[in-house]
Amino acid sequence: MWEALHFEFMRNALAAGVFVSIACGVVGTLVVVNRMVFISGGIAHAAYGGIGMALYFGISPLIGAGVFSVGSSLIMGAVSLKSRHRTDTIIGVLWAVGMAMGVIFVDLTPGYHVDLMSYLFGSILAVPKSDLYFMFPLDLVIILVVLFFFKEFLAISYDDEFARVRGIPVNALYLLLFCMIGFSVVMIIRIVGLILVIALLSIPPYIAEKVTDSLGKMMVLSSLFGILFTVIGLWISYRFNLTSGAAIILVAGAGFFLTLALDRFSLSDQSQNAEV
Repeated sequence: MWEALHFEFMRNALAAGVFVSIACGVVGTLVVVNRMVFISGGIAHAAYGGIGMALYFGISPLIGAGVFSVGSSLIMGAVSLKSRHRTDTIIGVLWAVGMAMGVIFVDLTPGYHVDLMSYLFGSILAVPKSDLYFMFPLDLVIILVVLFFFKEFLAISYDDEFARVRGIPVNALYLLLFCMIGFSVVMIIRIVGLILVIALLSIPPYIAEKVTDSLGKMMVLSSLFGILFTVIGLWISYRFNLTSGAAIILVAGAGFFLTLALDRFSLSDQSQNAEV
């Protein structure tokens, strides 16, 4: 792995993986605690419409994905706050419509777009340095926002009705969280693709939740787990010439199932001790 760092694309990939892991650790923790994993998947797939539209109009796909991600996240957020029992319906509609729009715009765009698959399955090894200039400040913004509203996010994550009674602007904070999910999705798409976004947003926080009882510690541990999975996945993809995004997710999945096995073993051991 060390010799691979002599190449600029590997250094860029490693830096991108770290930046994305931090965003996933912070935002993903709030996603998991607030049970918004399916919503994040809907936002990611709706973003494909923005990618297709950007290709059609000749602008950066990241700009198109960003506009669609934030727009769809705000729509999902508004609907979920107004009528929670209809949330799954609007997610499914935006998910399907976004993907369909992306496919249609790609069909209408002349020429062959060889980089299109990278937005579906990720291409961390192709991340240019210019993308890092977008990821780093976005990480800073996410961290600063969460630090500034940490107590409020903590309150709405565990009891939003109590938070409303205390005068906390619950709806505004939820919409802010949805926007952060949208921007994080844009970052993650470049790493693992929109198809695998859910895994990177949910697996590290899930594992971190098992070993800590603090929201802040969960965010930190989740970020560290994400960095660990990314580094190991990058090494495996480099060593065995595999798709990097898929390798990262498989490593994260292995960590997930290992956690489940250890948790089950621990519960079984406690049950046996109780019987004795």
